[in-house]
Amino acid sequence: MRTDKKNRISHVIRQRTRELRKSSTPAEQKLWQALRNRNLDDYKFRRQHPIGPYIADFFCAEVGLVVEVDGSGHLDQIAYDQDRTAWLEGQGYHVIRFWNDDVLDHIDDVTQEILHTCEHLMGEG
Repeated sequence: MRTDKKNRISHVIRQRTRELRKSSTPAEQKLWQALRNRNLDDYKFRRQHPIGPYIADFFCAEVGLVVEVDGSGHLDQIAYDQDRTAWLEGQGYHVIRFWNDDVLDHIDDVTQEILHTCEHLMGEG
């Protein structure tokens, strides 16, 4: 991790990441089991990873992929999510989103889409 002041993670963000890791939704837990320990074709994912002022649900630094798992609460914050995605993409990251129900009911399809995205992004590198 860089130590210059510009890239330091604030204490508030660091504390919030800890809280989010402890209170993962069932969908986040299920996806984490599929992604952790390089389970997805040896890509390394982190969960609840801070990026700038935001915290990504899952992040693969190797290809710059942010994976978000959204529940019904996100229906009330569409503009916020769009701004967040625009900011992350403006920083060079690629963002994909899945609904909780998709993760819970179709985990194989979700992980295949994540793998396909990783492979595509790796080819762009």
